[in-house]
Amino acid sequence: MNIQEYADREMLAIDVANALAGELEAALLHNDTVALAVPGGTTPGPVFDSLCAADLEWDRVRVLPTDERCVPADHERSNERLIRERLLTNRASVSQYIPLYVPGAEPEAALPEVESLIAPVLPLSILVLGMGEDMHTASLFPGMDGLDKALDSQAPTLIVARTDVQPEPRISLTAPVLDGALSKHLIIYGQAKRDVLDKAMSMPPEEAPIAAVLSGMTVHWAE
Repeated sequence: MNIQEYADREMLAIDVANALAGELEAALLHNDTVALAVPGGTTPGPVFDSLCAADLEWDRVRVLPTDERCVPADHERSNERLIRERLLTNRASVSQYIPLYVPGAEPEAALPEVESLIAPVLPLSILVLGMGEDMHTASLFPGMDGLDKALDSQAPTLIVARTDVQPEPRISLTAPVLDGALSKHLIIYGQAKRDVLDKAMSMPPEEAPIAAVLSGMTVHWAE
């Protein structure tokens, strides 16, 4: 794991966007298509604002969320909404988006359909993650039902996450899919999350799910 510190969040966003653009360009030299998995939430927005303008063959990039809330794509809590508004715009608007949530279907029933869309783009070329102060990443929450299955080396591509602390079920990429990305980036802000990350490094993934994906990770941190 490599931790890169930045003077401020604006500099972090610019530098991470440049790094991701460079990795995408390099991956496109050797592959017909590449897969970029990104989180929702507020943290990656500024990175997306810069990345979307990169001069790349975006029509060969497949973008998917690391996880998704089971809400309509125009819902304020939808990761797809953020990704479309902040990343799939400007030059990146020609990218193909792979959704995790199928409207109108029970999440568990829709998993085979969604997994069939994801299978051709694995392994992920580039992964961007966030982390909560509870040490969750994507929608792998400590203590949730099915976490052991999601962490297993033989886990399926996707899992439905249902927790008491979230208002709706979520669909998430599982630990081996996340950890199998060829390049991995974690973006965190503030001293509290830096302290949490330091703590998670010595904890088992069952208690700190982020620990399952830290090997080879580049961590980007700013206060």
